[in-house]
Amino acid sequence: MMHDYNLESPMIQLVSFNKLLEHYDNQLHNKDKHLSDRAKHVLEAQAPYPELREGFDDIRLLEKHKGVIRTILADTFSPVLTKNEIKTASTPFENLVFNSSERFQNILKAAGDGFELEIRNLPMEMNYIMKATVILNFYYGFKMDFKRPFFYDIPDANGIMRHYRILYNADFMEIIPTEKSKELTQDDVDELLENFDDIELWKEKIPPNSFISKGFVICNMFDVTAEHSISEIKSTLIGSNKRSNENFMDSFQDTFRSLFNLRNIKVGFAGYDSGTNRFLKIYGKGIESFLLKGKETESCDAMLCQGSYKSLLTENTYFTISNVEKYFEKSGGAQPYKNLHEQGIKSAILAPIADNGTLLGVLELVSETVNELNSVNANKLEDVMPYIISAVLRSIEEEENLVDAIIQHECTTVHSSVYWKFQEEAKKFMADELIGNQPIFKEIVFKEVYPLYGQVDIKESSKQRNLSIQRDLMIQLSEIKGVLENTVEKYRLPIYEELIFRVDTYLEEVGEALYTHTEQAIFDFVKEEVNPVFEHLKKMDKNLAGFVETYEAQIDETTESYYDHRRNYDESVMEANMQLATLLDKKQMEAQEMFPHYFERYKTDGVEHNMYIGSSIAHNRIFDELYLSNLRLWQLQVMCDMENRYYALKPKLSVKLDVASLILVYSTPLAIRFRMDEKRFDVDGTYNARYEIIKKRIDKSYIKGTNERLTQKGKLAIVYSQRKDEKEYLRYIKFLKAKGYFTNNIEVVELEGLQGVTGLKAIRAEILYTKDKKSERTYTYDDLMEELKA
Repeated sequence: MMHDYNLESPMIQLVSFNKLLEHYDNQLHNKDKHLSDRAKHVLEAQAPYPELREGFDDIRLLEKHKGVIRTILADTFSPVLTKNEIKTASTPFENLVFNSSERFQNILKAAGDGFELEIRNLPMEMNYIMKATVILNFYYGFKMDFKRPFFYDIPDANGIMRHYRILYNADFMEIIPTEKSKELTQDDVDELLENFDDIELWKEKIPPNSFISKGFVICNMFDVTAEHSISEIKSTLIGSNKRSNENFMDSFQDTFRSLFNLRNIKVGFAGYDSGTNRFLKIYGKGIESFLLKGKETESCDAMLCQGSYKSLLTENTYFTISNVEKYFEKSGGAQPYKNLHEQGIKSAILAPIADNGTLLGVLELVSETVNELNSVNANKLEDVMPYIISAVLRSIEEEENLVDAIIQHECTTVHSSVYWKFQEEAKKFMADELIGNQPIFKEIVFKEVYPLYGQVDIKESSKQRNLSIQRDLMIQLSEIKGVLENTVEKYRLPIYEELIFRVDTYLEEVGEALYTHTEQAIFDFVKEEVNPVFEHLKKMDKNLAGFVETYEAQIDETTESYYDHRRNYDESVMEANMQLATLLDKKQMEAQEMFPHYFERYKTDGVEHNMYIGSSIAHNRIFDELYLSNLRLWQLQVMCDMENRYYALKPKLSVKLDVASLILVYSTPLAIRFRMDEKRFDVDGTYNARYEIIKKRIDKSYIKGTNERLTQKGKLAIVYSQRKDEKEYLRYIKFLKAKGYFTNNIEVVELEGLQGVTGLKAIRAEILYTKDKKSERTYTYDDLMEELKA
């Protein structure tokens, strides 16, 4: 044919009417004179044009012989049904239509001049294989089910996409082999069946142009737009996390427009909270609620009239408003008509999304045309509401699971390295419950694991915190005193003088030292005695009211006190902790790739972390002490990186604090148990408790025979008890010194005995700091401080 799809085909496609004409050949001798005369008429019309029997590939002949072809096909395209049937004559699996019913022609005309007919679910690259399966079935006789539904998607005059299912009648087709055809065995067919998408293999077995396809097919089409829309809604709702998709609501609305055959309707959703009897905004890309009109939440009593409340919440039935403006005026601007009217909505359907009498939400269909949505077409929702209800129920379940996951992640995280163990126990718990046994979630214990502990601690944090509180209290008391002095100057009442005396007493007390009871006493004094007096002064004297308001403007609403130096301190600590924790978390992800191990970190005045490594945690990995050594070396490097991160941040902090770092080495494996009540892991057993005692006390330890604290700014302290640990860490430090992490200032010291713990030693290594990533210059702590001052 002259029509070229630029694709190879196993068939040479010829248009032929031979099979249909053979039917008329047989009818010539029919006893029914009408049938024989009809056959004679058709055959005489075709006789001068033998190519109509023999077949042709020049599609220009279709136009040339248009009248004769219409005569040949007259019985298959009845004039009586032409306005109702959607029917064409065409070549199989192609879009070449050469005869059609009047209704089909009108459908194409409504689609517009630029529309090109195309079978939706038949990709061009699969065209070859589909034709080859026809050959296997009809010529070679290998019976296989290759049938599947095909569709045309054609827009109507209003731009609404209509969907038509195609049913082929291939009674008038012949398949004839050429010299290129091959003999096929069952083994060949088996190979093809195992490789449906291997087009080269199909071309090898059934070469291009190895058969002649002679004839035509009758194509009957049926409008399945409603069924297709329901299927689309179902598919859209089945997919998970669709609400976050940019195109979700656009495609969803288009589907409803096809279902209702209305071009401009819109779809909205409102959630429902039975606990508070309120409508809620549903969060998702493009999802809005016309009932709520932009609000996050609103009471159902306020949003619904008596009739709509009864329909949606009590009876769970549709509430239709065919003329919004009419009912808006009739109700005197009551809801829900008011919100709909203000959005230009003229008709609406509110459909309850309910499960067994429990309202979950409301589906909102709205239109800007009066009567376009009404109680009649509301019945179209009957077929789709079960899918919407199912999707909402699943969405609620997914949301609850997501909330649980967020809570677990943010509050009670089960670390990924041990999650497998919790999964195992959870599955056993579920299995016991299913078979009727009393389910028990067994305790999670990991034995024979090696602990690693480290901390980057803010030095003298308690002293700095107390100093900031002390300064704030003194400023607040001085401000109070100033207001009272102005009051005494104007109103010489002894009670005001007595208050000034007490303020001076507190100022003197705070100036010397800050005690916890003093802070609380001042807070109570201000709240119970000063504030009532100031309220009285504001009402009594406008001038004094100005002094009081100036004082109150400096009071923080949250703490109900002066909060300046403390804010600077808190924000500095918070920023330092965040930066250190972020770096540690990022590095920790890399460490997990090396070998899985349990990790936890928490923020105090600084950042602490625990790690446990061993075969019982590794699950399906083989543990070797090599991985413990690797993790120890990694920890040393990361602690230095954290120190560098902090001292790069320090100049930007409001309060210039110092930090000191410490690592505890413990070479004896121990067991850890998950404490259900505390939702965290802890060492298991009395013997292993010694490790926890050391952890809690070593940062307060002193060098033996001195008053010098172990932890010092600019130095990393490594605490241990065994000689082999000392050798191991000195080796690591030597290696890292070569890489620019440490100076030559390395010392080994003995520690004073702690309560219940003796025999500890420590290595203190002076850290080298890098000013920035680009700079190769390094600094000791003292050098760094001098550089920062400069």
